[in-house]
Amino acid sequence: MKFLLPLFIFIFIASCSNGDEDDDDHDEIELDEGKWIELSYPFSNETLYWPNNPTGFVMDTLFQGKSAGGFYYSSFAFCAPEHGGTHLDAPVHFAEGKKSVDQLSLLQLTGHAVVIDVSAKAVDNRDYLVSIDDVQQWEKANGSIPDSAMLMFRTGYGKYYPDAVRYFGTDKKGDSAIALVGFQGIDPQLAEWLLNNKKIKAVGIDTPSIDYGQSSDFRTHRILLAENIPAFENVANLDQLPVKGSYVVALPMQIKKGSGAPLHIIAFVPD
Repeated sequence: MKFLLPLFIFIFIASCSNGDEDDDDHDEIELDEGKWIELSYPFSNETLYWPNNPTGFVMDTLFQGKSAGGFYYSSFAFCAPEHGGTHLDAPVHFAEGKKSVDQLSLLQLTGHAVVIDVSAKAVDNRDYLVSIDDVQQWEKANGSIPDSAMLMFRTGYGKYYPDAVRYFGTDKKGDSAIALVGFQGIDPQLAEWLLNNKKIKAVGIDTPSIDYGQSSDFRTHRILLAENIPAFENVANLDQLPVKGSYVVALPMQIKKGSGAPLHIIAFVPD
């Protein structure tokens, strides 16, 4: 796509491994030729939430049809938990005193992405944990993960969304259904390794959580979010992104003091 405005957008990205804006890096994006990829699932009555959520996405019609003035008009009201569908986990979700949704800077929610594909290993293992070795093997093939990158982990299970049984492991509801949940996540050891060895802005995954389904201590959340690194969950269409070179824009609903929010995330892929 061609833009009449300058073809280069220069964003001065301030980032470090803890997600705060301390070091200046120069990030250049060329929006001359390429395409935008949708990475969010639409919100509807099919949107998947944790089984113990008492409600899901609800949309009520306030008015739809011909108005008294003779013109068409429609207006709706919606209600939804923060954490469901394609959404953002703010650091305060698992780290007291850390950033809420509205406190995350736009610089932290935009940046170059790398996609680490573990689908071949995860296809037959719902409890698979993305490992340090997976990342190191990616770097052997593709070079070092650049500073200020967004790490997107592709398990391949996105192809099952919104089939709750195949994607979440169960379609049952209530607290008792938590024992039936099963999906892949990020190994806490990898989370620690990333903090000690890389400077990342955010992580994303094509499963319901960055912790695997049967996690009871949510260590990956606790490790990353404690350093103000947000997480994107239920990310769609990661199979359409290259292993590197795409640019992600991840904009959550600005919920003041929110621990999470519905997320509209897109990526630009240059030709």
